[in-house]
Amino acid sequence: MNPDRSKVAELPTELFGQQKDWTAWLKKNHGKSPGIWLRLAKKNAEQASVSYQEALESALCYGWIDGLKRAEDADYWLQKFTPRSARSIWSKINRDKALLLIESGRMAPAGLKEVERAKSDGRWDAAYDSASKATVPADFQAALDASPQARAFFTTLDSGNRYALLFRIQTAKKAETRAKRIQDFTLMLERHEKFHS
Repeated sequence: MNPDRSKVAELPTELFGQQKDWTAWLKKNHGKSPGIWLRLAKKNAEQASVSYQEALESALCYGWIDGLKRAEDADYWLQKFTPRSARSIWSKINRDKALLLIESGRMAPAGLKEVERAKSDGRWDAAYDSASKATVPADFQAALDASPQARAFFTTLDSGNRYALLFRIQTAKKAETRAKRIQDFTLMLERHEKFHS
C-alpha cells in the first residue's frame, strides 16, 4: 500500500526514547504513513532519544529513508523519514548498511522488497559515493585537463561545491546525460560559477 504523498507536508513529529520504540512504530505504520519527523536529542538534552544512526537502520529495515534535517531548539533537531519512493537513488553507505541488516537477520520484508526493487531496476548497482569518498571520474578529469581555466577554478572549490558536481555526474542515468553534464560543468567552471555561494 502506497501512503498518500500529498499529506507529506502535514507529517507528525515524534520523539522515540529508544530504537525499539521507533522500530515498533515503523512495524505498525510503515505501509500506511506518508512519513514522520523524528525529534533527535542533541548531546546534552534532558530527554534522550533514538540516535540518528539507530533511526536510519530501523528505517532501512522497513523500506524507509531519511530526508531533510531541520534545527528545532537547543536540545533537539528534526530528521524527516519517509517511505522510499520507486525512483529513490541509493547511497553506497545505505546500500552497505542494508547488506549488514540482511546478514544479521534484522531486515523486514518491506525493506527486502525495496532492496530487490533497487537491484532489479539498476539503482542498487548505481549507488552513489558519499561526499567523503567521491573522486573525480576519468571522463570529468579529462575535460578539466583540456580546460586549464576550468581545472584551476575546480581546485578552489570547497568540498560542498566539488561534491555538487561529482554527485550530479555520478548519478546521471544515461551516457549522453553524463557527457552533457560534464560539458556544462566544464563551461560553468570556466566562467567561475558554482552551485553554492
